[in-house]
Amino acid sequence: MTLTNIRSNNNAPLRLVIHGGAGAVQRDKLKPERERTFMKVLTQSLHAGHAVLAAGGSSIDAVVAAIVIMEDSPVFNAGKGAVFSHEGNNELDASIMDGATHMAGAVAAVTTIRNPIRAARAVMMHSSHVLLIGRGAEEFAAEQALEIVEPSFFYSQRRWDQLQKAITKERIALDHDLETDSWEENNDKHGTVGAVALDCHGNLAAGTSTGGLTNKRFGRVGDTPIIGAGTYADNHSVAVSATGTGEMFIRTVAGFNTAARIKLQNMPLTEAADHTLAEIATIGGEGGLILLNAQGDYTMRFNTSGMFRGAIGNDGIAYTGVFSGAESLAACNTSD
Repeated sequence: MTLTNIRSNNNAPLRLVIHGGAGAVQRDKLKPERERTFMKVLTQSLHAGHAVLAAGGSSIDAVVAAIVIMEDSPVFNAGKGAVFSHEGNNELDASIMDGATHMAGAVAAVTTIRNPIRAARAVMMHSSHVLLIGRGAEEFAAEQALEIVEPSFFYSQRRWDQLQKAITKERIALDHDLETDSWEENNDKHGTVGAVALDCHGNLAAGTSTGGLTNKRFGRVGDTPIIGAGTYADNHSVAVSATGTGEMFIRTVAGFNTAARIKLQNMPLTEAADHTLAEIATIGGEGGLILLNAQGDYTMRFNTSGMFRGAIGNDGIAYTGVFSGAESLAACNTSD
């Protein structure tokens, strides 16, 4: 199973592709038991989204189902596993987009919504807006009967310890030039989660969710809730979810420009993703992209040492991986 440009031979492909973020993942720093935990959550996410697609559900619902699993796991920097801001808060962002209608929804800097991706979908489906932030987004989510939790729900000792180290070093944790003794200390580099899906109607959708940066200040928001930057979907080109240095993905309008290269220049998926990542690299950024088109072709590209990722198709077999190389995307049993 190769990593890029994988195509379904079925006339009516169902496809779900996910990521758990890209960053400085080192083979010798990622302990086997920790890697198994990541792969287990990715596999659960793939099966949750695939169950929606296999039942005839929409790509939007599949994306939400897949991301909710990752938001509810403490291992990724999204939802339950979110990092802390400088002020000691967990400030969450998410977005979603429908490739058929170009409808989109997003929330940013929310602290009490258990699953921000569900709030993003609610913004898209039940409001005339695209992006809601902070307290207003939380009030809207409550009106939509979404699960509201105390801010302490998102607390984890590991993330709190990361914040204390970041404050001591007077840095924001997503500083890719910083040398660290442990990959775990920089886990927020690659914790953003995302999904792209293709349903039985041929419709695409994309979604992304994150806790942002450890020690972020002043209400900082990255690319995740920005439609066209961290998330984009268009049935006539591609669905995209991004992870990495958010400011650079915003400045390059990464999601939209990747889709534009495919739609306007007829560029292959892998080439389009690589062009975007190369552009991001020229301004000091790094990260990864997952892309999926309406024919079921997809690619997973990153310019970091690794990206947590996975894919599943009509056959229901989940494939997951972290590092580069065809051998690193392996099939996982449903019992994993």
